Amino acid sequence: MSAATRSTDNRAPSWSGYALRHRATLIIVLGALAALALVVLLGGGARTVTALDPDNPGPDGAQALARVLDDEGIEVSVARDAEALESTEVAADTTVVVTSTELLGETTTRRLLAHARGAPLVLVDPGPGLVDTIGTGEQPSRVTLSDGRSAQCSDPVFADLTVEVDQALAYPGDGCFPDEDGSLVVESGDITLFGISEALTNDQILRADNAAAAVRLLGQRDRLVWYVPTIDDLPAGDGVSLETLLPRWISPGLWLGALAVIALVVWRARRLGPLATEPLPVVVKAIETTRARGRLYRKANDRPHAAEALRRATRARLATRLGLDGPDDPALVREAARHTGRDEAAVAALLGPGAPPGTDQDLITLARGLAELDREVRRT
Repeated sequence: MSAATRSTDNRAPSWSGYALRHRATLIIVLGALAALALVVLLGGGARTVTALDPDNPGPDGAQALARVLDDEGIEVSVARDAEALESTEVAADTTVVVTSTELLGETTTRRLLAHARGAPLVLVDPGPGLVDTIGTGEQPSRVTLSDGRSAQCSDPVFADLTVEVDQALAYPGDGCFPDEDGSLVVESGDITLFGISEALTNDQILRADNAAAAVRLLGQRDRLVWYVPTIDDLPAGDGVSLETLLPRWISPGLWLGALAVIALVVWRARRLGPLATEPLPVVVKAIETTRARGRLYRKANDRPHAAEALRRATRARLATRLGLDGPDDPALVREAARHTGRDEAAVAALLGPGAPPGTDQDLITLARGLAELDREVRRT
């Protein structure tokens, strides 16, 4: 029994000592575990961060607008996928608004139009693909607004209102809040293209008359179905691609351009004629080259250039024969005069630089003088 007691007494100090030595590490580990447990427990109640979601309190959310509509007595129902939307009743007293429209594929769009038939449908910032699918008009363009835009339309929903956002989408055609590239809000039957999504966000809804425009548009009926598509609503075959972003006429236009290029190639190739083979390299006699260059100089009436070419060639030959560094060696004139017995001034005037010949006869005289000097040096 005493042995067991001694054994227990020996173990107890070892554990307490370990805890004392590593107490900082244990505190950090326990704190991390507590933080992880807190995140797990509270994570289920976290709000969505999807832009323009009615439950999103962030700057890009639309919680403020949803609460204002609820205070006005509008029943707001939120559908966050296509299945939830189809399970939500859409009657004559219902307005349907769709945000995150970039996640709508062709299949989902047709299901949406069929389910919301007969009720006002508001599409927020529909892009080129969606506009082309629903066939409501031409492609939109992104515009930057430096100031507010007044309604300037007869629609009583937006009468006397001014919206102010940073960027928006303009749709070609007549509508409200016109811009140089179109209108920011365009109606086509029961469908409204609303290109000023920033007016619905929490951080910009209080600018100008943004709140009034949003409440008037979405509060026309007693019920509002707020559809927030997700990535699951975008079928694999309906994904955004270059083909979906381009207008339909671009494909036949590309085919027409390709055919035009092929026709141009065939037309020009026939004009060039058949290919001719020629053995290479081509050998041209030096005398032919000299005569050809002489004819060019004579045709251009360029005596100074011809005279300089003759002098440069003579200086190069004399420098080689006299063993000098090159045609520009300062000793060239002196050595040529010494070997030929001529006066240095006469040799310098002949080799140049000097006055260009004024006539063809002067050029011939210069050429003869240079040839005679070259022969005298060669003989010595």
